[in-house]
Amino acid sequence: MQELWQNQSGNLFLWVPFLMAFGAGLYFNLPYEPNAILCIIFAIASAALVLCKTNIVIRTISLFIFGFCYSGMFTHIINTPQIPHGLHDVEIIGTVDNIDYTSKKTRIYITTNAESINAGKGNATVRVSINDNIKVPNIGDKISANIGLFKPNGADAPEAFDYARWAYFNHLTATGYLTEYETLSKKNKNNISTLRDYLHNKANSFLVDTLVLGYKNAVPETDSPIWTATGVGHVWSISGFHITLVSGWLFAIFYLIFRSIAPITCRIPARIPALVCAWIGLLFYLFLSGGDIATVRAFLMATLVFAAFIFGRNAISMRNVCIAFCLIFFMNPHFVMQPGFQLSFAAIFGLIWLWNDVKPKMPNNKILKIIYTATLTSVTATIFTAPFVIAHFYSLPIYGLIGNLILLPIFSIAIMPLVMIAIFTSLFGWNYPANLAEEIYNFSLMIGNKISELPNATLTMPHVPNSALLFLIIGFICLMFIRPIRMKINYFLFIFFVLIGLSIIVFQKRPSFYATSDHELVAFVGKNGTLEFSKSRASNHYFTFDTWKQINNEPTGTKNVRRKPVEGLWYYHTHNFNLVYIQKFVPLRKNIVKLCRDENIDYIVSYFDIDAPKCNHKILRGGFVIYPSGKIKYVHHNRPWHNPH
Repeated sequence: MQELWQNQSGNLFLWVPFLMAFGAGLYFNLPYEPNAILCIIFAIASAALVLCKTNIVIRTISLFIFGFCYSGMFTHIINTPQIPHGLHDVEIIGTVDNIDYTSKKTRIYITTNAESINAGKGNATVRVSINDNIKVPNIGDKISANIGLFKPNGADAPEAFDYARWAYFNHLTATGYLTEYETLSKKNKNNISTLRDYLHNKANSFLVDTLVLGYKNAVPETDSPIWTATGVGHVWSISGFHITLVSGWLFAIFYLIFRSIAPITCRIPARIPALVCAWIGLLFYLFLSGGDIATVRAFLMATLVFAAFIFGRNAISMRNVCIAFCLIFFMNPHFVMQPGFQLSFAAIFGLIWLWNDVKPKMPNNKILKIIYTATLTSVTATIFTAPFVIAHFYSLPIYGLIGNLILLPIFSIAIMPLVMIAIFTSLFGWNYPANLAEEIYNFSLMIGNKISELPNATLTMPHVPNSALLFLIIGFICLMFIRPIRMKINYFLFIFFVLIGLSIIVFQKRPSFYATSDHELVAFVGKNGTLEFSKSRASNHYFTFDTWKQINNEPTGTKNVRRKPVEGLWYYHTHNFNLVYIQKFVPLRKNIVKLCRDENIDYIVSYFDIDAPKCNHKILRGGFVIYPSGKIKYVHHNRPWHNPH
């Protein structure tokens, strides 16, 4: 055992980012906010213990505490303004800071005075959608606008996606719509957002918008499920795939240029100035693409790789990935909770483990070698990202390997080069490269559609609890970071922790009743196991229907089945509890006394607040789910990003 422990000394640093991330994960999932002053004190103390040469156990605990407390400090430092409730027909004066283009609508980001929308002090950023019949303002314009705003919703169920938290850490105060506006003054800003908007208007291509400018939702909405089913949905989020292609092209171009300049190559290798120029080009591409977290990760990795080539070091290693992980964590600890971060790092960790540690034997035939490499890469990336894909999207593409082998070469060899060329040619009014790229895209879409129509192309997966995801992550960490001596203990630990995680998923109980925090919408599990809702539509809870369906292991995008009330009451009877839901005031007034006295009714849920001291043990408030056993699990909405005050 001592020999095994000593063998791990070279890999101990690799655990650092994960220990901090686990601490951050605990902070973001707490039901209540810890004391801010204590977070500062413990963050400083734990950082000091980590930097000192203390016992490995103490340093491990300190890293976990530091990740927890640093997240708490960061939360209170950014202090994004928040509105207390939805607002309609509000007049604001603000500056257009950015424009986001999607396949269905245009959204503009307006910076305005927070007090004008009752969001506190300072400046607030709101994102509002514009109808097609309204002219889009220019970035930098100061406008007076009539808007409606919605407060970002919290999670709809325990451990579900918390949009309020995402908006808070992305400095977004509210979302909504714009009905009309008046331009007060025009001011053409000369920044990267202006350039992105200019290139969008010049190119007029959704491929340019997505693959170069980083507008995530520019791909036609009807096409997205096809790309997801084929396993190439990652193409539409600028990450390692795009950075690798662009860096390769830039390096090749500059290398050929510097090779032809004798005064330079006589003094230094041509690759060094070529790498520096390629890095500057990548930096420009990073800003031009909008700087998404997956792009930042890929850029940091490319930076480390370029530096390694310049200084003659190992270019791609686990240590470099962990350094990039730590840098992004310090930029914003909430990134560790976002799908883009998790999927991006999971894939790169898996690929480095495969090629640096496993080192699979390659066939001698060049064609077979290419196919074998592509297959192993796709399979490994799929396996390492699968837990996060299932946890966030409740589905898993079965034919991802086929999709990647067929479609990725088309994107790499044809679509991406044409789109990059189209950026420059569109400036001179020549859009043929963009049009040709769209024709090839349509051909690829036809292939993708054939793949997505295969039997069981996408499997609906069950909800993954946080505890299960934690064990799965620990299993993969053990597989990658533990150095075995004689027995492959890393594989045994991997199997052990993964089996625990899978057991939690398999044996978890699904809720039988769901309720939003305002009780406007509730859902019952019917006799056939599918959900029945109190409403078939609810504008304030548009995404709640699909969230609850996903947790109940149902396909989304289907018709919302509405359960009809009996004289204004919804009764729900199970073996372990009986519940009644009341949505309107008259049935509540007529029946509340009788329901309170009825010993067969265990729970009362009402859209209206009920003041009945003798009946409080029956009345349920706030957002919650009830399991078949009768256990209630509440959805807590009292963290800083929920604007509890």
